[in-house]
Amino acid sequence: MPREPQQYEFIQYLASKRGDEETGNRIPSLNELSENLDISVARLREQLEVARALGLVDVRPRTGIRRLPYSFSPAVRRTLAYAIEIDRSYFDTFSDLRNHLEAAYWFEAVSKLTPQDFQELSNLVEQAWKKLRSVQIQIPHNEHRQLHLCIFRKLENPFVLGILEAYWEAYEAVGLNLYAGYEYLQSVWQYHQRMVDAICSGDFDAGYQALVEHKDLLYHRPVGSLIGNGNAAIPAAHKDGN
Repeated sequence: MPREPQQYEFIQYLASKRGDEETGNRIPSLNELSENLDISVARLREQLEVARALGLVDVRPRTGIRRLPYSFSPAVRRTLAYAIEIDRSYFDTFSDLRNHLEAAYWFEAVSKLTPQDFQELSNLVEQAWKKLRSVQIQIPHNEHRQLHLCIFRKLENPFVLGILEAYWEAYEAVGLNLYAGYEYLQSVWQYHQRMVDAICSGDFDAGYQALVEHKDLLYHRPVGSLIGNGNAAIPAAHKDGN
């Protein structure tokens, strides 16, 4: 009786070899795998594309196929992008999930941070204020993204980290990194300042309170417009630093 083909032989092959070689080492060619796994090269190519989309492997002309460190983010990012294309409100639903995750993992995450992490967070806040208080005001989006990811990056949970990373990709895709009002941006970074000051002083409860309060800002975010190369369209009263 013929053997029933397995659905994703290539991905199962990758998983079975996880202890045999270091992550990043080259995987045999498709012709070699076709012989070893007893499946056609055409079927392997299809499965390779699935593995590539899931972020399991990297495929390059000269280096061939390499297994990548496991990350949940590519899978979440792709399905979330599709969902948002169908219905923009899916981003709000996903944002709510992200908010609950950050709140749930706050104390575990901040307890793992080191003095070096504290310094990095402080630097990000300082950079953000420089952008907001300069003559030509800029939106500190990169600082915003890096600050949140820095707080939670020491968690040993790839699924939580994958969701948080995918959130920021979607945040940019729906345009929330664009201008939303100067007073709104000031409020956001006042909360970030409170969060970071509390983390650095060891008052994690106060930091948690600032985190929870600042989440509500997104739901009251004013709609603005972007001009130029990412600089905010700042009201005249703020252009000279007043």
